[in-house]
Amino acid sequence: MKKAQPLFLILAFLCATFVSAQFSEKKKNFKKYEGFFDFYYDEGNDKIFLEVKDLEKEFLYVSSLSSGIGSNDIGLDRGQLGNERVVFFRKAGNKLLLVQPNLKFRALTDNELERKSVEQAFAKSILFGFPITEQKNGVYVIDITNFLMQDTHGVSARLQRSDQGNYSLDKAKSAIALDRTKAFPKNIEFDVTMTFKGTPKGSYVRSVVPTPGLITVAQHYSFIELPDNGFKKRAFDPRSGAYPFSYYDYATPVEESLVKRFIPRHRLEKKNPDQEVSEAVEPIVYYLDNGTPEPVRSALLDGGRWWNQAFEAIGFKNAFQVKMLPDDADPLDIRYNVIQWVHRSTRGWSYGASVADPRTGEIIKGHVSLGSLRIRQDFLIAQALMNKPFAERDDNYKPMLDLALARIRQLSAHEIGHTLGFAHNFAASTNNRASVMDYPHPQFSLKNGEIDYSNAYDTGIGEWDKVTVAYAYSVFPEGTDERKALNKILEDATAKGLRYISDQDARPMGGAHAYAHLWDNGKSISDELKSMLDIRKTAISNFSIDNIKTNEPNSVLEDVFAPLYFFHRYQTEAATKVVGGLDYNYTVKGDGQLTVAPVDKKSQEQALKAILLTLDAEEIAIPKEKLSLFPPRAIGYGRTRESLKGKTGVAFDALSAPETAADMTLGLLLHPERASRLIQQKALDPNNIGLSEVLQEVVSNTFDKKHKDPYKNEVQQNINFRVLFHIMNLAASDKVHPQVNAIANQYLQKLSLSVAQEAIKDPIKGEIARRINNFYKHPETFKVVPSPKIPDGSPIGMDCFH
Repeated sequence: MKKAQPLFLILAFLCATFVSAQFSEKKKNFKKYEGFFDFYYDEGNDKIFLEVKDLEKEFLYVSSLSSGIGSNDIGLDRGQLGNERVVFFRKAGNKLLLVQPNLKFRALTDNELERKSVEQAFAKSILFGFPITEQKNGVYVIDITNFLMQDTHGVSARLQRSDQGNYSLDKAKSAIALDRTKAFPKNIEFDVTMTFKGTPKGSYVRSVVPTPGLITVAQHYSFIELPDNGFKKRAFDPRSGAYPFSYYDYATPVEESLVKRFIPRHRLEKKNPDQEVSEAVEPIVYYLDNGTPEPVRSALLDGGRWWNQAFEAIGFKNAFQVKMLPDDADPLDIRYNVIQWVHRSTRGWSYGASVADPRTGEIIKGHVSLGSLRIRQDFLIAQALMNKPFAERDDNYKPMLDLALARIRQLSAHEIGHTLGFAHNFAASTNNRASVMDYPHPQFSLKNGEIDYSNAYDTGIGEWDKVTVAYAYSVFPEGTDERKALNKILEDATAKGLRYISDQDARPMGGAHAYAHLWDNGKSISDELKSMLDIRKTAISNFSIDNIKTNEPNSVLEDVFAPLYFFHRYQTEAATKVVGGLDYNYTVKGDGQLTVAPVDKKSQEQALKAILLTLDAEEIAIPKEKLSLFPPRAIGYGRTRESLKGKTGVAFDALSAPETAADMTLGLLLHPERASRLIQQKALDPNNIGLSEVLQEVVSNTFDKKHKDPYKNEVQQNINFRVLFHIMNLAASDKVHPQVNAIANQYLQKLSLSVAQEAIKDPIKGEIARRINNFYKHPETFKVVPSPKIPDGSPIGMDCFH
């Protein structure tokens, strides 16, 4: 006798059957898309229904931003990629769950129970639960609209983090964007217009959004077929210039490392692997955004194509190509590697990102975002440096444009390099510009008293770039010991004198590597700083009203002058890293490279001597005869974050600019970490310079320096106060060795004694005495008095994301 079923189960079954029948009837009126997944669009209710045929089958899910906010500070750009995730659908009761397995922890073994033990040991993530709308012949239909209508990209969180206000998704003002919702055999693409409602708080959002309380962007989702298992992983080596891709393999024998490190790279195979030179089975093709204007378009195409030189060097024929994106293609379509032209309200970082298979590191899509305003900054620098470019006519812009386009070619190659799997190489500038993966500063020289621009930027791929391509993409003959072959590539590079040092060792604040810097030039850092100061002096001497066009206000001239005045800033950063600096490599056992050593005394002394020029009013005071060029700002041409800052209200402040420049130098030279390294350096080698010698030279070349010109003397006084504040900072810091505190205090006491006798008669010396006296009353509350902020120099923002 059959047992009666509970009434609620019968009702649930009947309800599901009714809903299924309803959907089967209604879907005849829906727009159907056939592809990797088939799906339907219900226009009447603005809903997407997805057909799922294969449960437990993994695929790739990628979220991104197809339409952005336009502020580099907020960081939500058009074309910005989000995370890629391996996911699968799993049935649980009356719903399908979208499951993300934990690929960070694995057990690569044939033992199924061992694999399962690791899988169960670490959490997975269920990204969403979908009630089943229809189930028929093993095919499930689910409504994914709510999944698409969520803030996956973290727009509201980013707005909150950047202090722009609290926002939340307003679904009533959001909708599926059909023009970018498409289906293809190996991928499907969804696009959603999303509006975030909130109370605006910050200036960034107010500057770019027409109604700041309502921010509308577009979010993009891709479901992608995973690559087959034919991709071969390649071992990561810290010397290779490639990024690491890693996971933990718990099936590893105890005597070996759990962490497995490989490099991300595109799949590239030879059609004829036995031939020395062969075409690729499938070349790597990048497509340039067809919204890029000329002449930028041609420059980006040229620079991107430089990479083919490196692939030819390892036996590939025409394996790397750059073409124009078809007019009907979507830049976020996973089938295209894209170079995208991105607009923002301020100039900002460009970056190269990628979509890679999280299982293997295989790069599926490279995606470059190039900030459209970067070229204008390079044009501005050229405009400032050139001698009276608009003296005779206003259309004499070609020399400046040529210089800016030369930079854009290099930038195209640089960002593509990141999407090929390569990290920065900030030591390349000391190797005759050996890599496009460095940050290049324009390299000028003086010839017969005139600035020569002919060698400003490099014109092709570098020798180091050929090494990174060889390591990542070489195809070796069958039977080759790959580890030995890869080692030989790197050992040959070392034998040629090529160096590789990346981000964490190149940053200026407290950085220690003496030969890896951002935006620097030259094998001799100190000689190049002196050269840059000479070029700066020449350009400032030539600077005139003819550096702007007819009918432009002098306020524009001040904006042109700002990057010229701080032209030496990055080479100064580089020079300070030599003082108390180290020379080291990413060595591995047996490679024969230098592991680590302090910089020799002579090089440190030469660097210090060059740095001290940037604290000399003779060098950094704006010439008096140039000050008449800079009246108070004209209406409609107010100061911006890229203008010179001051303390004189509407008047141009000739004293604050040198104060800001000096503060930049001192913040680097007298950084607490550098001061502690100088203590250690002197202890290990008494013949090398230490903190006491550095402070002695700084004081001697500032406080002890007198100028006959009262204007320059006032400039020097401002510089001297910056020296005082930074010595106080070392004296009070709890982030240094006590010996640093002791030596800094010793120099403060010397200064106090030296001014004590004249403090009553000399108000400046009296102020120095007063500040030192106040410092010792409450040293624990001391903070460096801020100088006027230095204008933005690098692209606006803090980080370069790759």
